Amino acid sequence: MEKQKARNLARRAAETMLASDAASRGLGMLLEEIGSGWARVSMSVRKDMVNGHDIAHGGMVFALADTAFACACNSYNIVNVAQSCQINFLRPALLGDVLMAEAREISRGRRSGLYDVDVKNQNGQLIASFRGQSAALDKTLVED
Repeated sequence: MEKQKARNLARRAAETMLASDAASRGLGMLLEEIGSGWARVSMSVRKDMVNGHDIAHGGMVFALADTAFACACNSYNIVNVAQSCQINFLRPALLGDVLMAEAREISRGRRSGLYDVDVKNQNGQLIASFRGQSAALDKTLVED
């Protein structure tokens, strides 16, 4: 019962945050699944997302990973923002690929957290590996 309550709170917090996130919405990102300290967010690579090499622009892949990170670190209904992030691009994402970013909590304290995000394509191939450190603020997203 407590696990379901925590999952419902995580979903409400993420949906509230994403409702005013014009960037993620504009890129067509979808919250697929969420729980305490983890989230899955998907995005399809569109023609307006590819660069001069005809592959997904790295900024688009980063944005997807960052959104999954944001959903995971805000899943406890405490407002968190990115303090630092890094990404390693491992293989190109192609036009038409459906990317899935899965964020998972590595460590969480009162003021900060550490999260890893794997971005994979529809074939399960690892496209990018992202690590983000969050900073907690003294605010909540929704009424508990």
